Amino acid sequence: MFRTALRNVLAHKGRLLMTVLAVMLGVAFVAGTLVFTSTVQEAYQKSSEKGFSHVDVAIQPDAGDGDDGTPGPPPKLSRQTLEKAAALPGAESATGVVSGFAALAGKDGGLVGEGWSTRGANYYAGPDGGGEDPRYPMRDGRPPREPGEVALDARTAERTGYEVGDTVRMSVDGPVREEKIVGVFTTDDGNVAAGGTLVLFDDATAQRLFAEPGHYTEIQLAAASGTSQRELKAQAEKVLPPESEAVTGQRLADDQSKAIEQQMSGFQTAMLAFAGISLFVGIFIIANTFTMLVAQRTKELALLRAVGASRRQVTRSVLVEATAVGAVAAVAGLGAGVGIAVGLRALVGSFGEMPEGGLIISPTTIVVSLLVGVVVTVLAAWLPARRAARIPPVAAMGSVHAPSTTRSLVLRNTVGALFAGAGTALVLAATSMEDGKAPMGLGAGLLLIGVFVLTPLLSRPLIAAAAPVLRLFHVSGKLARQNAVRNPRRTAATASALMIGLTLITGLTVVAAGVQQAIDKMATDSLKADYSVSMANYTPLSPDVERTLSGLDQVTASSPLRNSESRIDGETEYLTGVRADSIDELVSLDFTAGSWSGVAGGEKVVVDSATAGDHGWNVGSAFEVTYEDGKTGELTVAGIYQGNEMIQGIMLDTATLTPHMAQVTDMQVMVKTADGTGAAVKDALEKGLGNNPAILVQDKEDISESIAQLISVLLNILYGLLAMAVIVAVLGVVNTLAMSVFERGQEIGMLRAIGLDRRGVKRMVRLESLVISLFGGVLGIGLGVFLGWAVGELIAASLDTYTLVLPWDRIAVFLALAAVVGVLAALWPARRAARLNMLTAIKTE
Repeated sequence: MFRTALRNVLAHKGRLLMTVLAVMLGVAFVAGTLVFTSTVQEAYQKSSEKGFSHVDVAIQPDAGDGDDGTPGPPPKLSRQTLEKAAALPGAESATGVVSGFAALAGKDGGLVGEGWSTRGANYYAGPDGGGEDPRYPMRDGRPPREPGEVALDARTAERTGYEVGDTVRMSVDGPVREEKIVGVFTTDDGNVAAGGTLVLFDDATAQRLFAEPGHYTEIQLAAASGTSQRELKAQAEKVLPPESEAVTGQRLADDQSKAIEQQMSGFQTAMLAFAGISLFVGIFIIANTFTMLVAQRTKELALLRAVGASRRQVTRSVLVEATAVGAVAAVAGLGAGVGIAVGLRALVGSFGEMPEGGLIISPTTIVVSLLVGVVVTVLAAWLPARRAARIPPVAAMGSVHAPSTTRSLVLRNTVGALFAGAGTALVLAATSMEDGKAPMGLGAGLLLIGVFVLTPLLSRPLIAAAAPVLRLFHVSGKLARQNAVRNPRRTAATASALMIGLTLITGLTVVAAGVQQAIDKMATDSLKADYSVSMANYTPLSPDVERTLSGLDQVTASSPLRNSESRIDGETEYLTGVRADSIDELVSLDFTAGSWSGVAGGEKVVVDSATAGDHGWNVGSAFEVTYEDGKTGELTVAGIYQGNEMIQGIMLDTATLTPHMAQVTDMQVMVKTADGTGAAVKDALEKGLGNNPAILVQDKEDISESIAQLISVLLNILYGLLAMAVIVAVLGVVNTLAMSVFERGQEIGMLRAIGLDRRGVKRMVRLESLVISLFGGVLGIGLGVFLGWAVGELIAASLDTYTLVLPWDRIAVFLALAAVVGVLAALWPARRAARLNMLTAIKTE
C-alpha cells in the first residue's frame, strides 16, 4: 500500500501541483518570519553586546515615589559620585554619561532620520578634560571641547555628506542651534548601527542640555584586572547616592536583549498569524483536491478493497500521499522562506540601516516549517481519506459514486446554522460589553465556521441570482451556472478560501474608514486653534518656543500644554498647565457644568467628566493635590467637560502649575493667528521659529492627514500580508477548475461533438470560475461589513466620534478583485478544456 500511495503521487503530480504551491506559500510565510526575526534579533543582540563591552558596572538613577507615595524630584548623579566611583579599588576607570534627544538637520534642511533615533550625548574626556573617551574613537578631527563644537558619528557623516569644519543646524528642545563639526567618530552603539544618529557635545554643554550642570544620567565603570563584575558591583553599592542602583554590564546587555526579543515577539506573532490565515485557506484547497482525487479514483480504490485491502489501509494510503505532498511542499516552502527573509532584510535595510550579521536558520525553524507543512496537509486530507475508505467496492466497480445522503446534508446544515447563530449572537452581545474583545474574536470565529459549513446551502440561491446575467451568454452561460451548482460542496470549499481573505480585508477597511472620520471630526470639534506646534518626535518643547510664538505679529492667542505629575487621593494624576486667559480661544470644550471662569491666576481647575466621576467631584468640589516638587495645595473644580482622545484630564493655569515643576517643558503649543490657516501663515510661523527641522507646525488638516497616513500605511501592510491568502485562494480556484475539466473530459468531448466550439468551451469555464469567485466575494464582503460594524461598536465605546462608514469605492474594488481572480484563475483550465480532443475525450471512461 505504501508503494501504491507513492505511485499515485507520481501519477497525479500535475493535479497535486496547486496543492503543493498552496502549502508551500503558507510554509514559506512561516519560515520567512522565523528566519527574519531570528536574524534581526541576533544582529541587534550582538550589536548591544558590543555597545556594553566597555561597561562592567553602571550606576543608574532609580526613579520612584517618595516614602509618602508622592513623586520625588528627579534623581541626580553628581560629579562627587563619579569621583567616588573612580576611586573604588576595583575600578580601572569611571565615565560620566549624559544623553537625550538631539535633532540634526541635513544639508537640505530636513530632519536626518525619523526623529525617534536621533540622539545627543557627552564626550567624557576624563576628570581634567584632557583625556580620551574610549567609547568614541575619533576617525577624523578631534573631540568637542567647548560650546559650539560637536562630533558626528561616521555613518551619519557619510549619509549626510557632512565633514569636519562644516556648520550644522540642530535642535534639542525647540530653539535652533548652530554647531561646528570638529570630529567624526566610530562607535558600536546599537542605535547608530540600526540607522540612528549620534551627536557628541563637550561634557559641560551636554549636562546643560540633557540634565543639570555637574550631573550625569549614568556612570559607567570598567573593572580593573582581576576584578569581576559582581565584585565591582558590590564595591559600587557602598558609594551609591539615594535613589540609585548599581547594575552589571552583563545585566544591561541581557536586559537590552530581552527588550529586543519582546519587540520582535510582537512582530513575529503578527506575521505568524497571517501565515496561519494563509495555511487555513490552504486547507480548503488540500481538502478539495483530495476529495476530487478520491472521487476520480473510485474504481482504483474499489479494486484495492476487492483484492483484500482494509478500510484502514485505504485511509492510510491516502494519508501517505498527503504526507509526501506535505513534505515536498514544506521543503520547498523552507527554501522560499529563506528567500523571503533575505528580501525582508533588504527591505528593512532600505528604510534604515541594520546591524551586520549572518542569516540565522535555526534547527527550530527547520523543524517547525517541516512539521507545519506535513501536519496541515495530513489534517486537511483526513476527511477525504476516511471518505475513500467508505466507498462500497461493488458500487465503485459499477462507476456509481454515492452522493451525499439527505441525512448528511441535513446534519451539515443544522451544525452550520448552530455555529453561525451562536457566532452572530456572541458578536452582537460583545458590542455592548465593557471589554468585549475576547467574546468578539470567539464569535467572529464561530460565525466564519458556520458560514463555511452553510456555504453549500447558500451557493444555490446566490448563484441562481446570477442567472439573468448568465443568460446573455446563451449555452455557455447556462452550462456555467449548472456546473457551478452541480457539486455544492466543491463550489463551497473553493469559494470559502476567497471568502475568508475578503472578510478580513473588508472588515479592516470598514474599521479604518470609521476611525479616520472619527479623528477628523474630533479635530474639527475640539480645536479652535489654527495650528499646533510640537517636536517632530513628540518629545517635550522648551518654553522658549511658546514665548517666541506669542511675540509674532500674526499670532493673536497661544497656549502651551504643560504636563506635570501629581498625587490626588493617593493616586497618580497628570496636571495640564494652560494659559487660562487665552485657552478658550484655542479649544472647544463641551462643558456639562461650570466653565473656565476663575481658572486664570487662581487655584481652580477644569476636569473631564471621566476623571470627575472617578473622584466623585462636582463643580465647587475642593481637593488636595501634592505637586511633583512635594508641596501640597488645594484646588477647586470650576468646570466639568466631556473629554476625548485629544483633550482630557485636569487643566489649570500655567501660573499655578509652573512654580512646582523641576524642569519646565511643553508637550505642544496651540496657536491662533489673525489670518487663519494658509501656506503663507505657516511659512511665517516656521520662519519665526528659525525653520527648525525638529519642530512640526500643523493645522487641523495636517493632523488628520498625518494620522490618515499612519492608518493608510498600516492598512497597506495588512493588505500585503492578506494578499498571500488571496493568492492561495486563486490557486484553489485554478486547482478546482483544472481537476473539474479533467473529471468532465467526456462531457466536454460530447459538447464539442454536438456543436459547442472551442470559444464556447473557454467561455463556459471562465464564467463558471467568475461565478464561483463572485460568490466567495459577495459572502466575504458581507461578512466583512458585519464584523467591521461590530468592531466599530467596541471602538465607539472609547471614541465618541466614531460612526460606521462604508467605503463603497473600496468595496467595489474588492468585488472587482474577486471578479479578476475568477478571470485569471480560469485562463489555464479554460485553455486546457478547449484543447481536448473530442474523440479521445468521448472514449475516456
